[in-house]
Amino acid sequence: MSTIPLTARGAERLQAELHRLKTVERPEVINAIAEARAQGDLSENAEYDAARERQAFVEGRIRELEGTLSNAQIIDPSALDVDGRAVFGATVEIEDLSSGERVTYQIVGDVEADIRANLISVSSPVARALIGKMEGDVVEVKAPAGVREYEVLSISYQ
Repeated sequence: MSTIPLTARGAERLQAELHRLKTVERPEVINAIAEARAQGDLSENAEYDAARERQAFVEGRIRELEGTLSNAQIIDPSALDVDGRAVFGATVEIEDLSSGERVTYQIVGDVEADIRANLISVSSPVARALIGKMEGDVVEVKAPAGVREYEVLSISYQ
């Protein structure tokens, strides 16, 4: 399996989720299964079936997180010599030249991307257009909605 790029903050979030799943979710599911078993006939026990489904989900997510973290390559953009260019892990403020709307994104790995938190995947059209650019550069983004132009206002490495 190839390495999975992660920011330090993204790796911490995944570690926290893994810890929660192992210490909180897994014991709760085990207790729910034990309680459902105590009710008797398992063939028509909806609580037992639901608890087993939940257990399968929790165990699958634990395996997924352990695999991701074991193959993770933690990248700290502040430790890179990038001469003010947008790179993986950088936080970039851009302005849409047609609407004047400003937005700030952090370029992260596919695993930790969350558009609601302004974390965009390094493989997204916006991030691909921003990689290598500097403050003041204008980029064209070919998105499903059409071509958009953005100006890079600032780049920081946190």
